[in-house]
Amino acid sequence: MRYSGKVEYAHTRKMREANTRLYRLAHWPLWIWVFFLAPGPLTFLLFYRGFGWANLTWLLAVLAGTGLAALRGKLPGAEPQPYILRFDEDKPNPLYRRVCYTFAWNAVLSFALLNLAGLLIAAATGTWYMKQIYHYGYPPLCAVILLLGAAGKLPRVGLSTRGEGRERRWFYGSVWAVTLAQAILLLSWKVLPPNHTATFIKLGIYVGTLAFLGLAAYRGMLPRTRPILPGESMVAD
Repeated sequence: MRYSGKVEYAHTRKMREANTRLYRLAHWPLWIWVFFLAPGPLTFLLFYRGFGWANLTWLLAVLAGTGLAALRGKLPGAEPQPYILRFDEDKPNPLYRRVCYTFAWNAVLSFALLNLAGLLIAAATGTWYMKQIYHYGYPPLCAVILLLGAAGKLPRVGLSTRGEGRERRWFYGSVWAVTLAQAILLLSWKVLPPNHTATFIKLGIYVGTLAFLGLAAYRGMLPRTRPILPGESMVAD
């Protein structure tokens, strides 16, 4: 496959035989956040009403579960040694990686799509239905994403790691685009007045940011979004 954007070559990447303790620790908060977001309606209440007992209880459960997994080396990036050394190697993809990246895709896609739906409906009707959207829309959307992950139909969650050099870029590109777009959307929500005109502005900002960052990721201009082309051994983050 030919790429028109920036690329990397496997043989030019520095090999890492072991992950340092700091490197492993730095990945733990990422997975805390992924699984903390898993109950979408509860997360909506966090932003709507503030941090409550239900959020605290779930956070403690996530801290315990992900902490134990990290200590056992069963979180991506928290392994004692890198699992993937050759991006094109037909190597079994461990269950913990498939589960973690499936929930990561849920965190990326569900919130992005539901927030977009809320903005579109508000722009069309002048009324916000975010609570209803998360209450009724999140469970089926989450279920579809989890089923796609279980079937190995999402990047980085297949039975094999063979496509890692391409799939990592789709994952990180989506993370960059959605995370930054939603952060900017939150800022615009705080700054702009609560009227219909501002709703259109928020929608334009959100969609425009997603499109711009998506294109930048596709062109390999964002960290970890360049395809890794065949060569010698590599380490996949």
